[in-house]
Amino acid sequence: MSNDKVEFTQMDAMHYDVLREICNIGAGNATTALAKMLNVKVDMQVPKVDLVDFKNLADVVGGAETVDVGILLMLEGNVEGMMMFILEKDTAQKMVRMLMGMPLDDLGEFSEMELSALQEVGNIITGAYLSALSDLTKMYINASIPYLAIDMVGAILSVPAIEFGKIGDKALLIQTEFGEKDTNVNGYFILIPTPDSYDTIFKSLGLL
Repeated sequence: MSNDKVEFTQMDAMHYDVLREICNIGAGNATTALAKMLNVKVDMQVPKVDLVDFKNLADVVGGAETVDVGILLMLEGNVEGMMMFILEKDTAQKMVRMLMGMPLDDLGEFSEMELSALQEVGNIITGAYLSALSDLTKMYINASIPYLAIDMVGAILSVPAIEFGKIGDKALLIQTEFGEKDTNVNGYFILIPTPDSYDTIFKSLGLL
């Protein structure tokens, strides 16, 4: 294959399929870890993976004014960029209460203990995702301490849009869902590698 760089805005079907498969495995690893932590059935739907324009991300994950929980971390090492996990506020609180063995009704604002538990959930699921990505590509990927935000989706997503808007306008969006009727968790992983990191990933897999 050519040693030319792959423009991630113009990837061919093969490169896109490889990214989809990597994202599927990463999301599967993360949701399995979370389901086991919550002690719920790992009845996971096949994750949906799309390459989405930054300007459309908010609409895809529920609307710019929807209040969600966002867990954000920066990536360093062989792969650089940003990763986020976003889920609805009520879903996040139910998830934390399940983890802590608390009743799921009468949801209000997060307590300090719930916020701390949510931060730990963020550590576990993002760590599981990146561990799968690292194993697949045989590359070193280091992540910052997750930053937790509870805000409108538009505000949460403004961070990667500002940070990475100058080098590209697309993100990999992975929608994942698992659990049973009363314990269903529906969330979104957003992976934003730098353009050079896409090349690094493809080279590690022998595609460049």
